Amino acid sequence: MDAFLAQLPQQIINGLTLGAVYALIALGYSMVYGVLQMLNFAHGDVYMIGAFIGYGVMVALIPEGAPLITPVFIIILMLLVAMLGCGLLGVAIEQFAYRPLRNSPRLAPLISALGVSFFLQNAVQLTLTAEFRNYQTELLIPPGAGFDFGDTRLPMTRALVIVITIILMIVLQYLVRRTKLGKAMRAVAIDREAAAMMGVDVDRVIIATFFIGSALAGAAGVLTGIVFTRVWHFMGFTAGLKGFTAAVVGGIGNIPGAMLGGFLLGMTESFAVGFISPTYRDVIAFVVLVIVLLVRPRGLLGARIPQKV
Repeated sequence: MDAFLAQLPQQIINGLTLGAVYALIALGYSMVYGVLQMLNFAHGDVYMIGAFIGYGVMVALIPEGAPLITPVFIIILMLLVAMLGCGLLGVAIEQFAYRPLRNSPRLAPLISALGVSFFLQNAVQLTLTAEFRNYQTELLIPPGAGFDFGDTRLPMTRALVIVITIILMIVLQYLVRRTKLGKAMRAVAIDREAAAMMGVDVDRVIIATFFIGSALAGAAGVLTGIVFTRVWHFMGFTAGLKGFTAAVVGGIGNIPGAMLGGFLLGMTESFAVGFISPTYRDVIAFVVLVIVLLVRPRGLLGARIPQKV
């Protein structure tokens, strides 16, 4: 028991860090599903592209190990460029892969999403090779930087991930709840045809949804690179699967649910690694998914969907 209590605070920090990344990815799944009722299985690879964009910005601004500008500005630029690049990529994917299939049976856009996923993975592998890339985080954030709470250590890198994630979530909640665009998103999510009849530009709302969701995935990719350092072309598959799991656990289509599901999944994995065995991390995470769906088929915060007649 003493060993458990001694490790608990550190595992909570690790779980919050991992959960923050999963939550950002899950938000993209939930936003797209809420508006279009489709699963964008290419979303994990958009996250991977964001990690590589952040790596490219970092390499350009740290030639030969000497930062050209203040490390804080380098991190901000990495995030902004990755979010912009992934946002535009998400819009392009919607335009070319999903929009022509919008009125098709649900299986068609799902297969198209899988095709886009394989395309992005192989495009990165062919252009950048399958070699692992490592973020030079130590040149941006001193390895010893962090906060001590008794015997518990909160490294600056993990604190940065948690804080930036919370800020992005607050901004997203404000956008969805308090802005005209957010009201249009909610209207389209409830009834696309009725929203169009009331004057809502449905195409613009869908484009904005893909841009915002993909931008959040890009930010998650950069934050993953900063805290875990290593990025590669296949990293989006597992992360995308975990983000989708988090979205389903929280209630797919529900933004607060995606946040809750992400942090719950991150804490579950962290506790599994710290107190059971790293070998069973994924098994335990998906067992939690099954249990939640058995008890709450619509997710923890999912609402009953009214049947149209």
